[in-house]
Amino acid sequence: MADIDYDLVVVGGGVLGTFHAYHAMKKGLKVALLEKDSMPKSATVRNFGQVVPSGMNTKWQEYGRKSLKIYKKIHAKFNITVRQEGSIYLASNEEEVQLIEELREINRINEYTSILFTKAECLSRYPGLNENYVKAGLFFPEEITVEPRTMIGRIHKYLQKKGLSIFYQSKVIECYALGNEVSTQLANGRMLLSSKVIICNGSDFKTLYPQLFATSDLEISKLQMMQTKPQENYKIPGSVLTGLSIRRYEAFAECPSYLKIKSKELLESPEKKWGVHILFKQAMDGSVILGDSHEYADAENIDDLGFDLNMEIDNLMIKKAKEIFELPTYEINQRWFGMYSQCKNSDIFERTIDRNIHIVTGIGGKGMTGSAGFAKHNINQIFNI
Repeated sequence: MADIDYDLVVVGGGVLGTFHAYHAMKKGLKVALLEKDSMPKSATVRNFGQVVPSGMNTKWQEYGRKSLKIYKKIHAKFNITVRQEGSIYLASNEEEVQLIEELREINRINEYTSILFTKAECLSRYPGLNENYVKAGLFFPEEITVEPRTMIGRIHKYLQKKGLSIFYQSKVIECYALGNEVSTQLANGRMLLSSKVIICNGSDFKTLYPQLFATSDLEISKLQMMQTKPQENYKIPGSVLTGLSIRRYEAFAECPSYLKIKSKELLESPEKKWGVHILFKQAMDGSVILGDSHEYADAENIDDLGFDLNMEIDNLMIKKAKEIFELPTYEINQRWFGMYSQCKNSDIFERTIDRNIHIVTGIGGKGMTGSAGFAKHNINQIFNI
């Protein structure tokens, strides 16, 4: 059985693939979206749900700011769990204060609103914040949060109403060019014909083009996260990022003092060993998502990362979190890990095969924030619009 009338088939129903489908539909193209599971189960749903262009370098901040507008535009028509409560970076010492002051100036030049909060303003806005931890904060009022485990499903429903064909439990086993068309073969025996295919398969490298991925500069990052039980009568607004985030995120690498400050860091600390930086985001049910950590392996060695949760890492993150916030409860309700693919030497992995098969993956931790804006740019490029 073959369908021959799709302009585009997108492989992968996560946030990157979904927004490629969204922008292709906006251009009037007929699109099919293929998802190997009953619903996306990988990086798109295993994260904080923080949409924070503030943490990105200048190039990706532009994509992130476009993403903010896209999320808000969709949410105005169909509830995709967007909450605009802003993001804050909490500086814990004078070096981090210097970095947030420098980032504020960079964002002033880039015309992206950020507000420097005093220690007193931070303590007033964020209940339970440890006064011995915080020195100042940099607040981004335009930024949003979403509920990661439900957001992508709601976008799918919205796009289906707009005419997107979505095929769940549809594992792709082969793509090959047939002249000016591409045949996409599914494990269930179905074949789809389209003008173009875009493959956004995250860290799932084993089926399609395994040799290409094995010889690429792609690596996998395994991130551990956890979620507390609901906090009674307690509210953390928006996304909270901390001093370890300031020392890790790309945006701060553009600050004049960054390299000098980074050179002083201890190379053998547990935080360095496990790539830990502490984030807080309260879900709609009142629970708090916190984490995270980073362990790495080359794409061909993804299995080396294993399937276990390292309790040494979780205990370290809880210890560091308690130094920042006094929550009503730190009783953990859920623990999990996510696998994100990223590139060692570039900001995203892109390859074109036989003119009409486009691989787009390796977006790393930029996916939730950057995908919507980047996908618009990429669809324009691929279709020469």
